[in-house]
Formats: sequence, C-alpha cells, structure tokens
Amino acid sequence: MSSKNETPVLIASLLITAALLGGGYWWFTRDGGLNVPGIGGSNSSPIASPSGADAPASTGGQFNEVQNVPAGLFNYGGSTTWAPVRGSVDPMMQQAFPGFQLRYTDPIGVPASSGSGIDMLLKKQLSFSQSSRAINPDEQQAAQQQGFSLKEIPVALEGLAIAVNTNLPVDGITLTQLRDIYLGSVTNWSQVGGPNLPIVPISRPSDGGTVEFFVGTVLGGTPLPSSITIANTTTEALRLVDSTPGAIYYASAPEVVGQCTVKPLALGRQPGQLVRPYAEPYVPPENCPAQRNQINSAALRSGEYPLTRRLFVIIREDGTQDQQAGEAYANLLLTQQGQQLLSEAGFVAIR
Repeated sequence: MSSKNETPVLIASLLITAALLGGGYWWFTRDGGLNVPGIGGSNSSPIASPSGADAPASTGGQFNEVQNVPAGLFNYGGSTTWAPVRGSVDPMMQQAFPGFQLRYTDPIGVPASSGSGIDMLLKKQLSFSQSSRAINPDEQQAAQQQGFSLKEIPVALEGLAIAVNTNLPVDGITLTQLRDIYLGSVTNWSQVGGPNLPIVPISRPSDGGTVEFFVGTVLGGTPLPSSITIANTTTEALRLVDSTPGAIYYASAPEVVGQCTVKPLALGRQPGQLVRPYAEPYVPPENCPAQRNQINSAALRSGEYPLTRRLFVIIREDGTQDQQAGEAYANLLLTQQGQQLLSEAGFVAIR
C-alpha cells in the first residue's frame, strides 16, 4: 500500500485513540474519582445547589463574613433560656457590626418567656424573638390573620437540668421518678433511694417555653398540680433550692450546671441508664467558683441525655427590615464563630 493511502488511515486511528483516551479520563475523574485541580473534584459540583427559600443560608466562618446585616435599632426578646446568649454572644455580634444595634425588651405585665416573646412579635413590638420551643398552631394562625407567617430557625441544642440541694445524698433519678415527683405520687426522697426528707418540687409559672416543654415531655401533658411551689424566676428558684434541703427544680442546663449553690442530678430513661448533664469529673461546691462544672455536650448532642430540645430564632415573614434583622441574627449564630460562642455559653452547636 502506498504512503498516500496509509496517511488518512493513520490520522483516523489517531483521532479515535485520542477520543477513547479522553472519554476514559472523563469517566475516571467524574463524581468522586480522581480529584484533579480545576477538573471536577472539590472545585466544582455535579449536583446543583438548592435555591430559593429552601436553600441553606451561606453564613461563612466568622461574623464579618455574613451578608445583608441591616443597620438600625432592633428590639428583640423572649425566652429567659437565652439569657447567656444575650450576655456573651450578642455583644460580640455588635462589635462586628456596630450599626446592627440590638435592644432587649421585656414584656409588660407578664414574665419574659418564649410565649410572651412570640406574642410581642405578633404585635410588632419586637423585630424578632428568641424561643426555647417551636411555634404553635395558634400563633401561626394569628400571624396569617394579619397577612404574614412566622418562621422558626433552629440555631442550637440545649438540655434541661435537674437541680437539688448540694447536701442531698442522691446522685440521679429516672424520668419516671421525676414525673412522679412533680405529679405528687412520690413525696419523700426515701422513695427514690434518698433520706427520709419531704420533697419540695419547684417550677416557674406555666406560660414559659421551658415549663411547656417539661409538662409535655416529662408529665405527658398533665398540668402541674397546684401544690407545686412557684418561683417567678430561675434566680429565685435556685435560691429556694439552696435554702430548702428537700427542694428540686428544673431549668435550662446552662442556668444550673455551673452554679455553686445547687447540685445537678443525673437523669435517665431507666435506672441503669443515668446520664450526668455535666462533664466528668464533678466539681464539688467547695471548689466553686474557682472551678465550675461544664455542660456534658457530647451526651446532649448524641441524645444519650434524655431531656434535650432546640432553640429557635422566630422571625416575621413580612418583607420588612425586621425580617432581614431576624434572618441576619440567625445567620450570625449559625456561623462557625457563632456556634463556638454558643458552645462556650453552655449550649450545643448544631453545625
């Protein structure tokens, strides 16, 4: 065969070989094969990112990376569980965004709570609210009657801790025993392995998110009996526990675990499954405040500790600057910096 006739055949063979090699390379490097810089791999994604209302917020790592943080003075309020956040996390936000001014606003005539905060949000007295429970159907209906909806954005986990007097020789109880104490069928510590000492159960008023959670989760929806001692604030309740040998009280774990004047109990679903809300080793009262007990974050995050819940930022979806402020606040808390600060405040990061 002449060289003129061989040339087209050779060219065709080379083209076919190049196509096969190129196709094989593409097949091998696509979707989790070789991660070649600039070709597939970590620099591009074969799956389109979600868009619109269902897309997760792009919050970044630090506060100053968050976009669309409005300038202005914004009222906020709600759950007392959020007090550590307002004290230690929110000032850091305002350092990053001096124009984003937050003013905590108490309700008038009723105690501060998740419910009162959402009510104030519905009445447009707050730009956004902080809640230790989800929105209920009545609140969503009230919003819709006004032409907008409410949205809850989870930002952290937290646990409820059980506080007793530091001298009580009881290390832990089960959820069933806790229920029976608050419903009145267990009235003496001797019935749960303790001394012959009357139990004095204490609660905050029943309109708060913590009480609602406790009643729904521990008491199965049965209202608190009238025999329960009521304290208006957690500070008042903890003072009662300190001064009353047989007292018991429940509250947000960050409000209880690090206290010097009360002892947090281990809690479990079964007698052999008691889990401490604090990280080992236990810091006795005589070592406090130089040392303080810390939250058992691993047990709360895993669900091993039996009383955990989510914390929410509640916003009014009405297209106003208040909605923008609430979304920005949630986005700030969901940054790596925000989640770290929430952890340092005694809560559990969800990211």
